[in-house]
Amino acid sequence: MSPLTDIQDLTLEELTAWLAQRGIEAYRARQIFKWIYQRQADDFQAMTDIRRDIRAQLSQHFRLDRLGVEDCRQSRDGSRKYLFRLSDGLFIESVLIPEDNHYTLCISSQVGCAQGCRFCMTARGGLSRNLSMGEITAQVRDIQREVTGGRRLRNIVFMGMGEPLANLRQVLRAIGVMTDNDNGLKFSTRRITVSTAGLVPAMAKLGSASDVNLAVSLNATDNRTRSRLMPVNRRYPLEQLLEACRRYPLRHRRMITFEYILLAGVNDSADDARRLAKILRPIRAKINLIPFNEHAGSAFRCPSEETVRDFQKILHDRNYTAIVRRSKGRDIDAACGQLRANQLASA
Repeated sequence: MSPLTDIQDLTLEELTAWLAQRGIEAYRARQIFKWIYQRQADDFQAMTDIRRDIRAQLSQHFRLDRLGVEDCRQSRDGSRKYLFRLSDGLFIESVLIPEDNHYTLCISSQVGCAQGCRFCMTARGGLSRNLSMGEITAQVRDIQREVTGGRRLRNIVFMGMGEPLANLRQVLRAIGVMTDNDNGLKFSTRRITVSTAGLVPAMAKLGSASDVNLAVSLNATDNRTRSRLMPVNRRYPLEQLLEACRRYPLRHRRMITFEYILLAGVNDSADDARRLAKILRPIRAKINLIPFNEHAGSAFRCPSEETVRDFQKILHDRNYTAIVRRSKGRDIDAACGQLRANQLASA
């Protein structure tokens, strides 16, 4: 690992302060940011409108890294999954997902995950460490460079490896760069979604610090089932989680997205659907129904098409927006954590 600091780990304010200590004008920080995030510079010498002596100082104190692409797989449905090697040799995953006229990028916030959700491949490897701000934004910056043609990268979802709210400080710092329309990556907060397993105290902090979209991984309608599937429910049971959602600050016409992975014989009954409609009634909610993406070693199975349709109909009949989200990239091990698990197994 290089002893130099990755400049992508600095906010604009931090870079401005670093330059000021050396008597360099504040506007230079904005120029440097634009070179990194908008012009996709690979080194400081490419920043031709920055004075040579400033570029020399930057080179002496910082590095400007790309993530190492260990593996990249293209699915028949157009999804592209990246396995990135970090500077310390650890691995993370990102998935580029084609939509009708744009791309959505699913990014990671941690190396592994400590939440222990029983249906999740990432959970099996446990948590190695948090990602830095620079490692989070680099996933967007690097993949954005590869997006060509008529579609553009429009949506960012923190739904990859890790629990974003367990790394909230770095996630918020990264969101700051992503949503900087003048100098950064120029994404709208309406196009960024942060997903959580239900870390209730951190949800309030996210809501007060940012107006990005919130998604909650729910996956059950009673505490017994949810605690079995998601250990976080033992700390923050459904009553606390749903009250935090009810109190969550939402802009006009925004809703909280509830992600509900349908597991055959576990949480997919008509009674589950009716309970789901009931417990979400006080909340401005929409629901993503996700039939389980089966993977080797898991005891869970995907429900039948008829079961999925019946579950969705019950929600529709109760005036919920309930969309069935089919897993993309099944032919390229695109379930979260699969490529990393394969890499670790072969190491």
